[in-house]
Amino acid sequence: MRDARTIAPAAADGGATDGGAAAVAGTTLVVAGVPLVADLSGALWWPARRTLVVADLHLEKGSACAVRGALLPPFDTAETLERLAWVIGFYDPARVIALGDSFHDGEGADRLAAENRAHLRTLQSGRDWVWIAGNHDPEPARAVGGRFADTLVDGPLLFRHEPSAASPATGSLAAPVGEIAGHLHPCARIVQRGRSLTRRCFATDGRRLVMPAFGAYTGGLSVRHRAFARVFGGDAFTTHLIGDSRLYTVPAVRCIA
Repeated sequence: MRDARTIAPAAADGGATDGGAAAVAGTTLVVAGVPLVADLSGALWWPARRTLVVADLHLEKGSACAVRGALLPPFDTAETLERLAWVIGFYDPARVIALGDSFHDGEGADRLAAENRAHLRTLQSGRDWVWIAGNHDPEPARAVGGRFADTLVDGPLLFRHEPSAASPATGSLAAPVGEIAGHLHPCARIVQRGRSLTRRCFATDGRRLVMPAFGAYTGGLSVRHRAFARVFGGDAFTTHLIGDSRLYTVPAVRCIA
C-alpha cells in the first residue's frame, strides 16, 4: 500500500508574467479567489505562481491498447508531448503540475520510446515538475524525472487527480480551499445554429475546477453525467467549451445530455 503524500510547492523564480500575453490564449477563471487562465490547449495557467497545470495526459495509451490487441497508431505520446511543448514554450512556467493519469498504465513509463523520454526530459529542464498520482498510474514511474505526490497544496488551492464529492448538506468543500482536479475528462454538448456541437471543456463553480483531458487519445464524459452533479452538488456550475480560437462560456444547465 502506498503512503499518502501531500507536498508543499517549491519556490518559483520570478513573479507573475504579463497577464495580457496570457489572455491572448485563453479565458480568465477565478477559483477560490485565485485568477487562473484556461488555455485553448486544455491546460491551466496560474500567473502569480508561474505554474502550468495539465490533466490526464494518458501517455502510452496507444502502446497499452496494442498489448491488449487493439491496434491504434502509436503516435499519441509524441503528439501529446508536442502539444505540451507548445504550451510550455508559450508560458515558460517555473512549475508544471500533471494531475494524474499521466501514463495510461503502470508500465507506460517503461514503454516510452527513447526520443519521447528525451523530449520529456527537455521539457522538465530548469522547472519544478510534479506528477500527481492517478487511478491509472498510482505508483511513481521510473526514470521520468520530477517528483511525485498524491496531492499538492499551494495557498488556497488543492491539486489532486480525482475531484472530491460535494457535501450533501451544502454542496461545498469540507475544507476552506479551492480544488483543481482532472479524472472526469469533461466535455459539453450544445446546439448552435441548429447543429449539435461537442467539445472538451473546463467545468467550475468558482470553488472547484475540473479540467479537460490533455492527452491525444482521451475521450470525454458529458458534464450532464451524474458524476459532475456529485462533484458540484447539482448543476449550478459553468462550462467553458474549447473552441477553435476562443473558449465559450455556457451554464451547465444549457448543455445537452
